[in-house]
Amino acid sequence: MIGPNPLVRSLAGQSVLSAFGEGAFLTGSAVFFTVIVGLSAQQVGLGLSIAALARFVMSVPLGRMADRVGAKRMWQVTSAVEAVLYAAWPFLAGFWQFVAMMIVMSVVEAGRRSGRGAYTIAVFPREERVRSQAYMRAARNVGYTLGALAAGIALATGRDEVVQAVPLLTAFLLALNAWWVFKLPDVTREPSQESVLEEVVEHAGEKRSALHNRGFFLMSICNGVLGTHGVLLNVVIPLWLVQETDAPHVLLAWLFGTNTVMAVGLQVAAARGVVDVRRSLQAQYRGAACFVLSCGIVLVTHDTVGWVTIALVWIGHVTVTGSELFQSAGMWGLVSELSDPDRLGEYQGVSGLGYTMGDVWAPALYTYLAMSWGPPGWIVIAGIVVVAALGIGPSSYAAQRYLVRTKAAPVTA
Repeated sequence: MIGPNPLVRSLAGQSVLSAFGEGAFLTGSAVFFTVIVGLSAQQVGLGLSIAALARFVMSVPLGRMADRVGAKRMWQVTSAVEAVLYAAWPFLAGFWQFVAMMIVMSVVEAGRRSGRGAYTIAVFPREERVRSQAYMRAARNVGYTLGALAAGIALATGRDEVVQAVPLLTAFLLALNAWWVFKLPDVTREPSQESVLEEVVEHAGEKRSALHNRGFFLMSICNGVLGTHGVLLNVVIPLWLVQETDAPHVLLAWLFGTNTVMAVGLQVAAARGVVDVRRSLQAQYRGAACFVLSCGIVLVTHDTVGWVTIALVWIGHVTVTGSELFQSAGMWGLVSELSDPDRLGEYQGVSGLGYTMGDVWAPALYTYLAMSWGPPGWIVIAGIVVVAALGIGPSSYAAQRYLVRTKAAPVTA
């Protein structure tokens, strides 16, 4: 949790602070949008889908912008803009204002993720990148938990004016987060590497856009499918528990509590040794195996009763948390190893395309398969994950060969 050096500790502290702010708003967002803004559930869902589409369209252009203006500067500016946007939430009303705000926030978030992702790759030596990301991920889980507690207290009051103040709390915390980002050290690059890279680009006669790296793009798509464990964790298994099993609803609290403890305590351990493409793929395969195992365990609870159901649902949730831990470590390793060091922001944008696509199709498809088809639907979900696991290895090695051909030079802090 604390981190092995001052830079990791500083980034972990920043992660707690930003996740605290985001978690507070996300936890109470359903009540805020419906009660304060006055939207229906269908309007909220439509607005989120439109925002996801905007994020998908702008992901790569914003990554290119991060490369032009600098990863840290991109992260700084977008963090500050996010704080201002959250402060504006209490003054908005109606569907179209909601949609406009969600589009702007999604675009700014995409820029922030590109800047932050590129910075956290470039600022660390190669052998420390994945482990450092694991510390930051564990810290973010702590921050989200604190945010959920703060929002829970606000919701428990039952007063609209208190709920209306939640985005203002988020704005304040994200303003502190923006200041924290400004205080982080700059990324430096060795001059000799700059000159070598410029010479390679000049002789190659092309800009080497990230989208030209078809292996990396396909790897990102497969990674996005493997990353849909969050849909299983947060949407499908809870719905399955409530509608298709005899397990008590209070079990949901234990499931998410277990997930939080594992995500905080085991993320660094899951990332240990992930320092190259081969080991990153091994982590991805472990994550896929946990995903498939979770599907196999949960599907049988349709016919079990009592404590057997409770135990199996809990074990299924634990295994899908294992998928989260291993897949995250593998993803950090692959993106770090397979990104062109001169286009880290753009590669971050391409990497984000896979996750954005997963946000669009996975909730509806997985929910339909599990709730409408029952056990056969879980088998189909597992099959989708197996196909992605089979594809991520060849696509990753294709991306690696592309970088070798273009002779991309490494980045050092």
